[in-house]
Amino acid sequence: MTQAKPSSHNLFSLGLRSVIFSAFQVVTLCIFVPLVLLSFPFSYSVRYSIASAWAKLVIKGLSYICNLNFEVTGAEHIKGNGIIFCKHQSAWETFALQVMFPEQSWVLKRELLWIPFFGWALALIQPIAIDRSKKSKSFRQIIRQGTDRLQSGRWVVIFPEGTRVAPGERGEYKVGGALLAEKSGYKVIPVAHNAGEFWKRQAFIKYPGTIQVRIGEMIDSRSISARELNKQAERWIEGQMDEISNKNS
Repeated sequence: MTQAKPSSHNLFSLGLRSVIFSAFQVVTLCIFVPLVLLSFPFSYSVRYSIASAWAKLVIKGLSYICNLNFEVTGAEHIKGNGIIFCKHQSAWETFALQVMFPEQSWVLKRELLWIPFFGWALALIQPIAIDRSKKSKSFRQIIRQGTDRLQSGRWVVIFPEGTRVAPGERGEYKVGGALLAEKSGYKVIPVAHNAGEFWKRQAFIKYPGTIQVRIGEMIDSRSISARELNKQAERWIEGQMDEISNKNS
């Protein structure tokens, strides 16, 4: 099921539901951020479970308030742990991946950690916070810290395009995640979805419908180069995007 074009008579309803959902996000965030900060003395697993509980609550709120749901194909490919290569179209996947996968560490821009309270709580769940203006240093950091996170049993989440791209568009797939796979020996699992058709980049309105998520077979990094692995993941993700995208939107 893909997003239907809204008629003028339901634009008010869409706007109202989106307002309620945004208020729900803010209120619940104000509850969970202090809980994460107060969990500082406890183990990583405790801190992560509190933070991910908020993400799961947001996804439930999105379903109840905005009638926006998702369905997953390929969940059987999630085995052990590895590196998630995910299409980045929306804020939605930053919440939903925490519903679909176990404990994970994110590669993200370091500026997010500078946000008062939210950034401090984010730092407690040990993301890989990089300076995107320094590519070589960022690659080394991804390999070093990413290997450490993988060896601790977590998944590492990477958006290979580096930033959100609009539906129907494709960004350059950066090689940092593939280098992590090559150096660490861990497998890559590709994820495609069309969330950007329902929760658009930098848009307020959330449209009802069902987001399609495709999870591919894990790619073994030990038999191919980082660049070939990157290309293989890109071909799979973009091929799936061609199938699930709403061509008429």
